[in-house]
Amino acid sequence: MSSPAISTFLRRGGKSSERPVWMERPSWAGQGLKFLVIVAMIVAVGYPFLLAIGTSLATKAELAANGGYVLLPEQPTLEAYRVVLSGGVITRAALVSVVVTVVGTALSLLCTICLAYGLSRPGTFAGKPLLLIVVGTFLFTPGIIPSYLVVQELGMLDTYGAMVAPIMLNAFNVIVVRAFFQSVPEELHEAARLDGAGELTILCRIVLPLSKAVIAVVGMFYAVTYWNNFFNAMLYINDPDKLPLQVVLRSYVLQGDTFNAKAMGVSVLPASASMSMAVLILAVLPIIAVYPFLQKYFVKGVLTGAIKA
Repeated sequence: MSSPAISTFLRRGGKSSERPVWMERPSWAGQGLKFLVIVAMIVAVGYPFLLAIGTSLATKAELAANGGYVLLPEQPTLEAYRVVLSGGVITRAALVSVVVTVVGTALSLLCTICLAYGLSRPGTFAGKPLLLIVVGTFLFTPGIIPSYLVVQELGMLDTYGAMVAPIMLNAFNVIVVRAFFQSVPEELHEAARLDGAGELTILCRIVLPLSKAVIAVVGMFYAVTYWNNFFNAMLYINDPDKLPLQVVLRSYVLQGDTFNAKAMGVSVLPASASMSMAVLILAVLPIIAVYPFLQKYFVKGVLTGAIKA
């Protein structure tokens, strides 16, 4: 930086208005291209979602007249949602998904926080070998048959535990949380020990309040995994009453199963397409509703863990 530039920099209070050398000045063509790409992505993601909403609100006559899918129904009705939420197999499956997601996320966060805190502290017994084992799971993942045999030996076949235990701990989340815990100043630990605090007190009263961002992000990752997971249920669960919502949705949408009025607890059913789309919307709605409240933590939580790792 030349002398005039230095003088200008100092007069402005140390804040340079010049763009970094690695950042090109935006052109109208570049800005227009970015705008078109963003619009195309919004349309590609938003159109199917709006089509699903419109179809779920359409009547049988509108679906028959438009080939089974309606974007903007002329006479929207909530009959499909009323039937889905009135009881029966869909309501039971949704309740199973909610319980598995809440309990599984809580257990996963507990295990992840405890393991990550232990690995983040210097002098932990067998800390390095345990860390190598955690990192090694990125390279050597268990197959379907070994996982099934382990679940069978533990006596968890056809139980709700089979949908939680195999995915309770994620190595990536452990590494991210460990890196975040390592960023907590050591002076805080030393000051707490001088006041007589133990490791559990330090974790609960000092480390965790400072780690809300990364815990929110990791909790969201776990919740999405539990909510969307259907493969473990298909593999380990035989009782239809224990199947989660995603498996029921898959059977209706992909395998072509038909809705049964008696099983749904009603005498007359809306159109099958409306019912399928209503179940689909209800399946994605919880994650969509929770995500905006945790979005502000995503950049801070993930980037901190990535940089420190």
